[in-house]
Formats: sequence, structure tokens, C-alpha cells
Amino acid sequence: MVKNSFISVTFQEKKKENSGSVEFQVFSFTNKIQRLTSHLELHRKDYLSQRGLRKVLEKRQRLLSYLSKKNRVRYKELISQVNIRESKNR
Repeated sequence: MVKNSFISVTFQEKKKENSGSVEFQVFSFTNKIQRLTSHLELHRKDYLSQRGLRKVLEKRQRLLSYLSKKNRVRYKELISQVNIRESKNR
């Protein structure tokens, strides 16, 4: 639960700054992923939510690959803040 509260606090700070930035979008997608994952733990056969989760995961992965190509330092900081693994497709 500490991780969720940290993301939401950082999410609110980023919202004031720039809602179109890559970091903000990754934060919002991460929150959606966490919500969908907890939903799917209860409802295993909700195939539309599974599809939505896959789509959000792909969008986040594309944003992360874009950021890693453009600015490696910002990418490393974002990965450590959100606490997700680094991409294998580099």
C-alpha cells in the first residue's frame, strides 16, 4: 500500500505541472494497471478487462521505449520511482 500512496502523491504533483508529459502518462497508466490487476484477481474470467489491461500495458511500454531513446536519465529516474522493471527490448 505504501507504493500506491507514493504513486498517487507523485501523480498529484505531476498533474499540477504537465499532464501531457511522458512521466505523467506513465504514472496514470501504472495506476490503471494496478486497478485492473486487482479487479482481475477477483474476476478471473473478465476477458474485456484482460484486453484493456493488455492495451494499457502496451501503451505504457511504448512510452517507456520512447523515453529510453530520447532521454536515458529521465527513463532511469521514472523506472525507479514507479518501481517497474526495465524493458528487455532495448
